[in-house]
Amino acid sequence: MSIATIVESVVDGPLPVRLEAYDGSAAGPTDAPYRLRVESERGVSYVATAPGDLGLARAYLTGELTVDGVHPGDPYEVLAAMSRIRYRRPGRDDVVELARLLGVKGLTPPPPPPQESLPRWRRVAEGLRHSLTRDAEAIHHHYDVSNRFYELVLGPSMTYTCACYPTPEATLEQAQENKYRLVFDKLGLRPGDRLLDIGCGWGGMVRYAARQGVSTLGVTLSREQALWAQKAIAEEGLSDLAEVRHSDYRDVTETGFDALSSIGLTEHIGVRNYPAYFGFIKDRLRPGGLVLNHCITRPHNRPTSTGAFIDRYVFPDGELTGSGRIITEVQDVGLEVLHEENLREHYAKTLAGWCANLVEHWDECVAEVGEGTARVWGLYMAGSRLAFERNEIQLHHVLAAKTDETGNHGRPLRPWWSA
Repeated sequence: MSIATIVESVVDGPLPVRLEAYDGSAAGPTDAPYRLRVESERGVSYVATAPGDLGLARAYLTGELTVDGVHPGDPYEVLAAMSRIRYRRPGRDDVVELARLLGVKGLTPPPPPPQESLPRWRRVAEGLRHSLTRDAEAIHHHYDVSNRFYELVLGPSMTYTCACYPTPEATLEQAQENKYRLVFDKLGLRPGDRLLDIGCGWGGMVRYAARQGVSTLGVTLSREQALWAQKAIAEEGLSDLAEVRHSDYRDVTETGFDALSSIGLTEHIGVRNYPAYFGFIKDRLRPGGLVLNHCITRPHNRPTSTGAFIDRYVFPDGELTGSGRIITEVQDVGLEVLHEENLREHYAKTLAGWCANLVEHWDECVAEVGEGTARVWGLYMAGSRLAFERNEIQLHHVLAAKTDETGNHGRPLRPWWSA
C-alpha cells in the first residue's frame, strides 16, 4: 500500500488538492490549483505521530511537506481548500500497513521545529499557569520576535490588534487609526483626562490619546515593545503626556484613572483569572470611569482548547471564551456594562492586510527572523483570517462603567460615540 492510498482511505470524499508522495504515489485531481508533496518518511512521521494541525504544521515548517501554487506568506487559499476535506477513522488494516511502511523509527516522533514553544511546565496547576514568570515567558515568545519584523508585517501603525474599517476601501493604516479613534470616543476621553492602557503593545493607543491631550500610561510585558514605544513617544514629543513601562499590568499601583483600555490582553490572562483581572480594572478607575475591553472571543461560551499549533507556535497559554462569559465576569465585579459589539469581519480584513505585507516584504522578513518563523506567521495569520470569516472566532468590544454609590456614572445618554 502506498502513502497516497493510505491518505485516500481516511478521506471522506474527493481531495480538493493534489497530493504527491516521496514513494511516487499520488492522489487528488491532476489539475488541482494546489499541489502538496510529502518529501520523505520524516514528513509522514510528523503527521502520523501528531495527527491534526500540529503534525501538518511541523512537516510544513521543516520543509518535509511542500506546497506549490501558494506564497508561504499567505497560504489562505490552500488552507481554505483543505478545510473542505472530511476525514474518517482509519481502519485496522490501514493502521497496520502504515506501521509496516514506517517501522519503529518512523513511528517515533521526530524532533519538533525550533520555532515550537514548550514551556518548562506543560502541565501545571491553574494558579501557576498565569504566574508573573510564566506569563512573561509566553509573551516573550510571541512579541519579542523582532521589532523590524513587526514593522514590515504590521505597517507604520505598529498595531497588532483588529482594525476597524470605516469603509471597505479603507487602507489598513486608516482602519487602525479609526480603531483608536473609536476606542477613544467610546471611553469619552477629553483633554486633561487620565488613561491607563494595559497590554499596550508598541504604544499605539498611548500615543493616539496623548496627541489628543490625554495623560496616558501604558504597560507591556514585552521589553522589545516597551523600548520601541518609548523611542516613538520621545520622537513625537509626547513625553509630557505619554509613558510606557515594561511591566506586568498587575504591578500598576496608580488609581483614579478616568478610563482604562485593554486592547488584546484578555486572551493572555486565563479565563479563571477574569474575576481578579476585572477587579483590578475596577480598582484603578475613579467613580464614573469607563473601561473598554477589546479581545478575541469564541461564538459560544463553552471551554474549548486553542489547538496545539496555536498553543505551541503562536500564543502559549492563550485562552478564548465567548463574550457572554466576559460580560458576566465584568458584571460580577460590579461594573455596569453599557455596550458591546462584534468586529469579526474587521479582523478578517486586518489579517488579510498583514498577510499582504508579509508577502510584499517576504525576503526581508526571512532575513530578519528566518524562513521557519516567517512561515509560522503566514500559516497562523491566514488560518486565523479563515476562522474569522467562518465565524469560528470573533472580536468583541465590551464597554463598562464604574458607577458611584448612587448607581450613577455621570455620562451623557448613549451612544456618545459614532461607529
